[in-house]
Amino acid sequence: MIGTEEFWALIEASAAATAAPDERLAWLTDRLAERPADDAVDFAWRLDEARTRADTWRLWGAASLICAGLCSDDGFHYFQAWLVGLGRATFERVVDDPDALADVPEVRRLAGRSVDAWDDDEWPDWEALDYVAERAYERITGTVDGVDDAAAARGRELGVSPDPTDAEWDLDDPAELRRRYPRLATMFPLPAEEDEIGVGVWETARP
Repeated sequence: MIGTEEFWALIEASAAATAAPDERLAWLTDRLAERPADDAVDFAWRLDEARTRADTWRLWGAASLICAGLCSDDGFHYFQAWLVGLGRATFERVVDDPDALADVPEVRRLAGRSVDAWDDDEWPDWEALDYVAERAYERITGTVDGVDDAAAARGRELGVSPDPTDAEWDLDDPAELRRRYPRLATMFPLPAEEDEIGVGVWETARP
C-alpha cells in the first residue's frame, strides 16, 4: 500500500534522481511497476487526493496570473500536477497561500519574460504525471486503462478536470488579482484594464 507519506517520498525521490521531467516520469513508472498492481492504484489515488486540496479558485487565479490568463480547465489540472511535482513542502505552502508561488524558483525564472519565450519544459504544468500509474498498472497486469476502473471498484472516482468548491471570482479582474496576490502581481503583468468598450484582455498568448 502507498500511503500519503510514501507517495510524497516517491515524488521527491524522482526529483532527486533526475531533473528532467520525462526521466522523472520513467523513474516513477519503473518504481511502481516493480510493486503490486494495487500500489499503482494507490499512487493514482494519492495524486487525486493532493489535487483535491489544490483545486481552488484561489490557486487557479494565481496560476492564471503566472500564465498570462492561459490557464483553461485542462491547464489548471496540469498545473496541479506540476505543483505536486515540486514536493510536499512547496505544495503545502502554496495551497495554504497561493501568493507564496512568488518564492518558488521555477516561478521566479518565468517572471519578466513573455510566455512566448518560455520553453515547453518551463511551463508550470505536468500533464504526464497522470500517466504514471496507468503505465505501471499496464506493465504489471497487461490491462490498458485499468486504473480508473480499479479505483472506482475501491470507491473513488478519479478526477479528470478541476471542480473548485470555494467561492468563484473573476480571474481576469486586475484589481482583484492585485489584492489577492500582491507579490505575484509585481512579478507578472496584470490583464489589460478594460478599454472604452468594456472588454478586458490579456496581452500575451501561448503559441
